[in-house]
Amino acid sequence: MTVNLRPSQALSLWHKVSLSEVRDSAPDLTMRQAAILLTIYLDPPPHTVRGLAAHLGVTKPVITRALDTMGTMKLVTRHRDPRDRRNVVIARTVEGALYLERLADVIIARARELPT
Repeated sequence: MTVNLRPSQALSLWHKVSLSEVRDSAPDLTMRQAAILLTIYLDPPPHTVRGLAAHLGVTKPVITRALDTMGTMKLVTRHRDPRDRRNVVIARTVEGALYLERLADVIIARARELPT
């Protein structure tokens, strides 16, 4: 699939999606939290704090803080790896999947509004 957008169209799409999110009652994620959540849902599991930090080029405390917030929102869960108790495994949730499905629907709807 090829998408050809001019920079102004790409920014307009991002703006429209952002406005939809601001106006909605869904959880308000930072860019960092959204990147982490998308990585968890789009890349095959398992996901660990250490692995996410390395993949995203941030520190483990950055991942931990984001996961704390997203865990409170029920977008992800965490548990210790029973095989290696030093690792924390991050798991997907139904709420997180529904959040991203809704976000994808918003992106598609706003993209269809762009002038051709």
